[in-house]
Amino acid sequence: MKNNFETKKRIIIAPLNWGLGHATRCIPIINTLINHGFEPVICSDGDALLLLQKEFSKLKSYKLPSYDIQYTKNGNLLKYRLLLDSVKIINAIKKEQLFIEKIVQKENIKGIISDNRFGVRSNKIPSVYITHQINVLSGSTSFITSKVHQSIIAKFDECWVPDYKGENNLAGELSHNNKTDIRIKYINPISRFNREIPAYTEMINNVKEYDVMVLLSGPEPQRGLLEEKLLNKLKSHPKKVIFIRGIFSDEEISISNKNIKIVNFMMKKDLQKAILESKIIIARSGYSTIMDLESLNTKAFFIPTPGQYEQEYLAQYLEKQKIAPFASQKNFKINMLNKTENYTGFFNKKISNEVDFSTLFDVFK
Repeated sequence: MKNNFETKKRIIIAPLNWGLGHATRCIPIINTLINHGFEPVICSDGDALLLLQKEFSKLKSYKLPSYDIQYTKNGNLLKYRLLLDSVKIINAIKKEQLFIEKIVQKENIKGIISDNRFGVRSNKIPSVYITHQINVLSGSTSFITSKVHQSIIAKFDECWVPDYKGENNLAGELSHNNKTDIRIKYINPISRFNREIPAYTEMINNVKEYDVMVLLSGPEPQRGLLEEKLLNKLKSHPKKVIFIRGIFSDEEISISNKNIKIVNFMMKKDLQKAILESKIIIARSGYSTIMDLESLNTKAFFIPTPGQYEQEYLAQYLEKQKIAPFASQKNFKINMLNKTENYTGFFNKKISNEVDFSTLFDVFK
């Protein structure tokens, strides 16, 4: 007779390794799968895989073939670099699809959740795709890149969009398209953080521990370039700063300014506490970061990754809604943080952002 563990339905969950945002937003999905009696099987590569292995050390995991996407120091060249790498990326997608078919058979997989991994799907079992980019902005080629992405999404059984349906949303035209036949389900924003933690109200109302938090993320070399710029700008800053580098490393760096606390990485619980204890969060305008900050009702200042049209659009979109100001990486100055006084932050944007996963998981029954 099989025990309870052996009879659980196994579901692959596979985030793209592009910064850590895709992996972090999979954390609540993995937790909820477990709570609903499923057994998640993690598939990814690089830091995204490492993060989820740290968060879920008891779950089985597999390393997928890497897309090996290389960023550029000159953000304006990113689109052309991706074009040059397209053959390499296509080959990696074919390899990951073959790998996934083997895992589906080996582990008796009953469903797949892919966060922006094009080849993580199977015609044999329900396959779900997660993205906030129904439309992919790329400047003059936005129509083409959007159509290509939509054709990929259409190969999946469902597309879960982590945003609010309707006008009052977080991603604007990225996540909303009424002219597509893709089976879209708006599932509301998802975050690894939980605003219902003990003493949450007390923490957000008390005097803050830090005046500024720097929350770095994203691929190299742009993550490192922003780190260097911000450390230089903050070296004579008179107020308390916590600087989260966003890297898995034992390397320690120091700065002469004793008001600045530098940490390489924080796991979920400690990071949530530090965010709640900070007045202003300086961060990239990546969508997963935006969802995390919205879930905790914070004030933010965004610096989009150069050349990443998605982040540039999101920063502009949130500024127009008077939620948060932004500046380009090239033009950022510390005194620009004063602009946040004229913006609402993410306070009370929505009464509830709960996700009805019990209904969503019906696709795997």
